[in-house]
Amino acid sequence: MRSANRTVCMLAYSAYEGDNRIRRYAETLVRRGDTVHVIAISAPHLEQAREAEINGVKLYRVQHREQNERSKWTYAWRLLRFLFVSSRALIRLHRENQYDVIHIHNIPDFLVFAAWYPRLCGAKLILDIHDLTPELFAAKFNTRLAKAYVWILKLVEAASARFVDHIIVSNHLWLTTVTKRSAPATKCSVFLNLVDPDLFFRRQKTRLDPRFIILFPGSLQWHQGLDIAISAFSEFKRRVPAAEFHLYAGSGGDMEESLRKLARQLGVEASVRFLRGVPLDDMPEIIANADLGVVPKRADSFGNEAYSTKILEFMSQGVPVVVARTKIDSYYFEEGTVHFFTAGDSHAMAESMLDIFSNDALRASLVARGLEYCDANGWSQKKVAYLRLIDSLSAQNGRDALGSSVDGKHGEAHRPNDYRVKHGAVAASEDGRTKPERSKRP
Repeated sequence: MRSANRTVCMLAYSAYEGDNRIRRYAETLVRRGDTVHVIAISAPHLEQAREAEINGVKLYRVQHREQNERSKWTYAWRLLRFLFVSSRALIRLHRENQYDVIHIHNIPDFLVFAAWYPRLCGAKLILDIHDLTPELFAAKFNTRLAKAYVWILKLVEAASARFVDHIIVSNHLWLTTVTKRSAPATKCSVFLNLVDPDLFFRRQKTRLDPRFIILFPGSLQWHQGLDIAISAFSEFKRRVPAAEFHLYAGSGGDMEESLRKLARQLGVEASVRFLRGVPLDDMPEIIANADLGVVPKRADSFGNEAYSTKILEFMSQGVPVVVARTKIDSYYFEEGTVHFFTAGDSHAMAESMLDIFSNDALRASLVARGLEYCDANGWSQKKVAYLRLIDSLSAQNGRDALGSSVDGKHGEAHRPNDYRVKHGAVAASEDGRTKPERSKRP
């Protein structure tokens, strides 16, 4: 048995309440009796207390964020300010709590240096790479100096990787990138952003009106392909007059204006609804009352290798999903679990949406196989590897841990492995570093 509970601090330039990934980690630790603190920012457009407790997690909001960063310099300044204020908070909190592990979530990668004091005192550090910062920067900011900035960001990524004890990467494609340029494979694990069944348990549809609701919850960014989706919706709408397209996101700035303009030009402005983001706890019910989920990412940009958790969120609520055939989604899913269309092709997307609308058997099959996929690849099956990682790092501080090596070496679950396809399916290891289980064909 573990000889002691762990004390863990999460650090993120993110609003904790709406970040499924950070909440899942933190609440998993709390549920087994660990002490978890989170240093984060307050949600945009809300007045929130600087300190709060949510499901047993103590939250410290040390900075407010407005999502109006139209300049890379505005964005960079706010990140640097957060580095300073979070470092100051960590010094105080570590003196009071003596953290075993500091789990730092990017973006930015250099946020790991906020934990310099706990590191000097013996705390172990995890860098959790949600997104590859150099690639995201190149996609987000169009500048003549992009190559120079990207080169600098790669150096920052490598320095940050050297500073920490372990690195979590959010998908296998990015693991290959990170291990080629920034860190040895023995220092890395893959943890997909899976849905937590304690939050995304199956809800029943309660909406009874005749509308056909198409749903996209997420950021209004170019790589998400929402202009493609609106063009596809205009074609779909001509065949299905009762259709509506709901987009749940925070303020989209210039991108929202351009999407609204496109909807007006295509004559579907009244049916394309731009809705403000909602608390994460409310999202499962919204998804459950949709008829179709869409993930229209571009395959020629950052979205080609960015894993879409919203696919699993749709599946968890029994909602079929139309997905652009990107490199990342072709890696983790197969046709029949989701319904693919050619990325970037609005007509192909419209046809895929019509397939699901008009074919009850296809719809039922997608729902059944999606639920099966979620059951096989949910957080319930993978959380043991995360807990083992925390225990293993804590053991390096001299504290005994279940399933961990007191000499500080990671067990087999944290070593890279070569994932092999067998009989058309790939078994999922408990740490999530192999491909997830694929649902069986009917």
